[in-house]
Amino acid sequence: MKPMGSIPREFQGKPLMIGGQGVEHWAARTPVFVYDMAVVAARVARFRAAFPGIDLHYAVKANPFPALLDRMARLVDGFDVASAGELARVAGLGNPVSFAGPGKRDEELRAAIEAGATINLESEGEADRALAAAEALGATPKLAVRVNPEFELRGSGMRMGGRASPFGVDAERVPALVRRVVAAGAHWRGFHIFSGSQALDPAAIIDSQAHTIDLAARLADEAGQAPPLVNLGGGFGIPYFPGEVPVDVEAVGAALAERLAARPATLAGARFAIELGRWLVGEAGVYLTRVIDRKVSRGEVFLVCDGGLNHQLAATGNLGTVVRRNYPVAVATAPADAATETASVVGPLCTPLDRLADQVELAVARPGDVIAVFMAGAYGLSASPFEFLGHPRPAELLAP
Repeated sequence: MKPMGSIPREFQGKPLMIGGQGVEHWAARTPVFVYDMAVVAARVARFRAAFPGIDLHYAVKANPFPALLDRMARLVDGFDVASAGELARVAGLGNPVSFAGPGKRDEELRAAIEAGATINLESEGEADRALAAAEALGATPKLAVRVNPEFELRGSGMRMGGRASPFGVDAERVPALVRRVVAAGAHWRGFHIFSGSQALDPAAIIDSQAHTIDLAARLADEAGQAPPLVNLGGGFGIPYFPGEVPVDVEAVGAALAERLAARPATLAGARFAIELGRWLVGEAGVYLTRVIDRKVSRGEVFLVCDGGLNHQLAATGNLGTVVRRNYPVAVATAPADAATETASVVGPLCTPLDRLADQVELAVARPGDVIAVFMAGAYGLSASPFEFLGHPRPAELLAP
């Protein structure tokens, strides 16, 4: 038997309830993702209490489900997008939008300018193309510079700084670019400095934020332009696997408030934002898939389900993890006193990679039972190859 992560406390009751409803209410059609908006709202409230005066931006890439975005628009201060497709999903929701990501096509730059979004420039060449697009449109573009910092976020799952990178402009080249953008008549919007993601160590996040503030002040001084906004990035992780501990965001918030109280004069008028995705929605999502077949092969039990890697790639260990570990899963339809066994949960695909849980302790399940895969609210369906082998696309639902 192998260990698995802990079920989020909001879903630890038996029988499993999501948004006040039992599993069979949501599993009338499987596979299905269910996102509990009460969990998301509680996360936003916790952020507001821990980071007073700091803008909260939602990173759309974490989960771009349109109904969820509509609800998020009432909870956050802005959206961060990484494509014209994401921009189109949020452009009409009334929130400020910023657009980051390398390789923005000319038509994407035009769409961002027309929508009034802030473009986080990833290179000098992108700045030239954005200015040319704005001139052709007869518009004044909103331009910020994404900075590739000299440091990285220690312990992060994906490191975005401290090395040669396709993301952002190397810090030493930023002041000259800022001066050029301002001289061209653009609406200067500030800095976007993102050094890593999926970090669980509060000390590492505190250290990264302190370095980010120092770097923003230095770049502003060298450019001779105070930034209206400094996007501090995000990086707050969630505990997917055994032994992982949730981020102490209250400690991070207290340290940030202390650092900002003593910030350099060049940043006195700046607003600060934190960009979060998975920390807001990751633990709010549950993926429900129904057991089609129960089989025993060479003494091992396999629960074969109607969904798998094609919908929830990350849970199978095939999205950025080096060593495969088990997400928290449960037999959602089992009674509280059900007998248990060691079993593997697999999907319907013709590949051995399609394994949602590997030899974990579960209630004994039969065909027709529903398996719940937790931590499914971020980088789930949209980050998975849902067209692979032509199986039906799963439903997505909001609760309540």
